[in-house]
Amino acid sequence: MNRLKAKIRDIPDFPKPGIVFKDITPLVKDPATLRLAVHQLLHPFLGENITAVAGMEARGFIFGALVAWELGLGFVPLRKPGKLPHEVQTVAYDPEYGSAALEVHIDALGRGDRVLLIDDLLATGGTAKASCELIENLGAEVVACAFVVELDSLKGRDHLAKYQVHSLLHYS
Repeated sequence: MNRLKAKIRDIPDFPKPGIVFKDITPLVKDPATLRLAVHQLLHPFLGENITAVAGMEARGFIFGALVAWELGLGFVPLRKPGKLPHEVQTVAYDPEYGSAALEVHIDALGRGDRVLLIDDLLATGGTAKASCELIENLGAEVVACAFVVELDSLKGRDHLAKYQVHSLLHYS
């Protein structure tokens, strides 16, 4: 994991003063490190009979799509409102910096689907919890949530207590 951690760049005071942003850009730029991250994200779930991978806009698309590709599964994008052209299911939530919503096509998932939810970062857990709710509103089951980075001091994992949570890197 030290190889991964070495590729995470701290950006102080972004997006607002007092926040230290964990920038994954150097990690995704390096093919070997990106491949390592993707394999570490999916490895615990190889025997879990997953039928789809979902990821949140925007950085969850990077890792989620690659995990789906490696597992030979489809990828379900969870988008910001107004970005999907078909009929959608919507969930509103309150992330770290205000209020937001996520949407998914109503036919993206259904009963019997077992979903691995992927994102780059687990902070307060609001986005991940809303994503799980969105998936479950379509009748699918969230098998687990996997993240590249978890900010332990923000206790986002507490909002995901009913799910298996896997994070590659932990920061306090």
